[in-house]
Amino acid sequence: MIHLEVIGDIGAMMASEITAGEKAVTKAIGDAGTELKKAWRGQISGAGLGQRLARTVRLATYPKGQPSLNAAALVWSKAPVIIGAHDTGPLIRSKDGFWLAIPTPAAGKSSRGGRITPGEWERRRGLRLRFVYRRNGPSLLVAEGRLNNRGVGVASRSKTGRGLTTVPIFLLVPQVKLRKRLDLARDAKAAQERIPGAIVANWVKGKVTTLS
Repeated sequence: MIHLEVIGDIGAMMASEITAGEKAVTKAIGDAGTELKKAWRGQISGAGLGQRLARTVRLATYPKGQPSLNAAALVWSKAPVIIGAHDTGPLIRSKDGFWLAIPTPAAGKSSRGGRITPGEWERRRGLRLRFVYRRNGPSLLVAEGRLNNRGVGVASRSKTGRGLTTVPIFLLVPQVKLRKRLDLARDAKAAQERIPGAIVANWVKGKVTTLS
């Protein structure tokens, strides 16, 4: 015959255990989300994509402001198209089925930041671009002008045409393969694998702290 005796309030003990579990799960999930956000930002800046793009990675935890056994963390980017392109390395084609215009250093930057388009370049420089077909290698959009001291193609100030040269402004290609520069899934998997151990460690630590 087995005699079982419960010492203490079993209801209170169970409630205390659930509370400890909620805190352990919530902390483990929150820490994993924070670590993943930091890892993704580090990957992006380390790949040379800039701090501005890295700061688009954000973290949100649920439920807000209270512990839960169903706690969750969401790590995402406010620039998913750009981040996704560098994470997958896709093959990019023109949506109209024509050429992709890749700016050369002589094209300079867009006034909005990033890559400048042929239309914007013509408006800003006051020059017309001329198509040059090449059998071997990319075709070109060129302008008759000069390079300034920053290596950017601009209109010539000479009235005699002295110093005028043909400057390649854009390379024209039918498609381009974007190099894969990120591996976000690797960091996400590592963060997920640490969660179970972190929950156990936090749970035990919480119980020890309560007992002491």
